[in-house]
Amino acid sequence: MFNEMLFLPKLHINQMPEIMQQQRLETCSDAELIQLFHCSPGQRESVFSEIYRRYAQRIKIYCVRVVGSEEDGSDIFQETFVRFFRAAFREPHEKTMDKPIDNIGGYVMRIARNLCLNHKRDTKSTVTIDEWERAMPDFPNYEREELLNLIAVALEYLEFDYREAFVLRFYQGYSYEEIAELTGASISTVTNRIWRAKDKLKTVLKPYLADLEEFAE
Repeated sequence: MFNEMLFLPKLHINQMPEIMQQQRLETCSDAELIQLFHCSPGQRESVFSEIYRRYAQRIKIYCVRVVGSEEDGSDIFQETFVRFFRAAFREPHEKTMDKPIDNIGGYVMRIARNLCLNHKRDTKSTVTIDEWERAMPDFPNYEREELLNLIAVALEYLEFDYREAFVLRFYQGYSYEEIAELTGASISTVTNRIWRAKDKLKTVLKPYLADLEEFAE
């Protein structure tokens, strides 16, 4: 086995301020990061790296799960951050922005959601039960990892609104109120979508799983 430490760059004294700067960025709020992005051009790369570190994983999971494709989801994920960078690069007073960005996570998620909606309009977003059954082998037992993989595939069977609500709730950990705010739906509608998503997943997975306690109320 190769020693990974051999491939790590050696730190020099003149690199220490950069490390300390990154540590300071980690303590900044979203609004402070955006302010630094505009006021300190020399720090833009470091600021963007910190923003990416904070939000990239959850945004990619959302994109991949909602569109049901690793390749398409990855493309949408990359385009999301390209568009965010362009938006952040504009000065807050420009007419192209309604107000300064103070909630980066929510702002990036809205970009990702809009791109996923565009993808939904342009492509087939669900599979039929027959297609699902042809795609899934008949395994006798499932561990947790296999169960999660089955759920990921079964999500493709759901309509976009149900799929998105399920992903936001169970993959992203959003509250019902947060999902309602992001999607523009009422809390009762969000509740209904999540219930229907769980119910449809139970129906699709029932022939393959003996125990669906994870989806119990």
